[in-house]
Amino acid sequence: MTEAPAKPSLRRVLVVADPLHTFVTYKDSTYAMMRELARRGVALAACEPAHLHWRSGEPVTAWVREVTLTDDPHAWFAVRRQGREPLHAFDAVLMRKDPPFDAEYFYATHLLQQAEREGARVFNRPAALRDHPEKLAVMEFAPWAPSTLVTRSAEAIRAFHAEHRDIILKPLDGMGGRGIFRVGPDGMNLGAVVETLTAHGHTTIMVQRYLPQIAHGDKRILLIGGEPVPYCLARIPQAGEVRGNLAAGGRGEARPLSDADWAIARAVGPTLAARGLLLVGLDVIGEWITEINVTSPTCFQEITQQTGYDVAGRFVDALQDAVGAAARA
Repeated sequence: MTEAPAKPSLRRVLVVADPLHTFVTYKDSTYAMMRELARRGVALAACEPAHLHWRSGEPVTAWVREVTLTDDPHAWFAVRRQGREPLHAFDAVLMRKDPPFDAEYFYATHLLQQAEREGARVFNRPAALRDHPEKLAVMEFAPWAPSTLVTRSAEAIRAFHAEHRDIILKPLDGMGGRGIFRVGPDGMNLGAVVETLTAHGHTTIMVQRYLPQIAHGDKRILLIGGEPVPYCLARIPQAGEVRGNLAAGGRGEARPLSDADWAIARAVGPTLAARGLLLVGLDVIGEWITEINVTSPTCFQEITQQTGYDVAGRFVDALQDAVGAAARA
């Protein structure tokens, strides 16, 4: 019997993220990734997008802190060394900065893409991050998404409401359920909501048909290397809410994927993975994708704690495979 080839080793990984001291470690997925990497003996370094640096004629560098992890939840990391290093000196770079996807995030992806040209292996790939805005990306997969409109036109939004009667409106750059409104059949406050979200026609927003299945949870399905984790996290809204986001007070309940969930994941997963998206979070209500999250998908720890399924271990395995594939290319 031929032995399976050993997985390529990861020696050093750089995590580009929000400041480490802001992590809520009991639920943070980036923290779970770092814990698993450290468990496997990988040396960790971290920086923020603001620490990226590119001088003409030189490689892209960052002011990085090499860190070790502790068992103290209040001081969970210790800095061993800090200094400027080229990004291509690391075996992998994880781009884990939380939204919003603003101008600074956009510029960071360009610096990271230049680092790729110099040999860095960045996950998710910077060009793929730019090409898949988390609200707009769902539009490509219309058969799997509810009726959706992207516009800044108040007239178009009123016509959409007249057609569907019950709608959800949200900003394109929102996260955590912020700025999401529901307008029901009576149209109450539709004008005020549209004026507020579009800044009187100057800002483009997304409008979707309201899905009553939200009462049973807004499901987060994780795709790793194009394949779904077999459990989702259903984020169930509080009474009187339409937002299931955990940040908006939703309750997280891990569940096995349904047949419809598997079908959705298998329909979109390979396409997204082929474009350089190693980790994707699909937001699904009922049998419909409402968002495709690519910047810093979460819910690792909630799924693992409730089911015992090692999401972080699965992710690091996929990262090792992806690094090996990039090295052979």
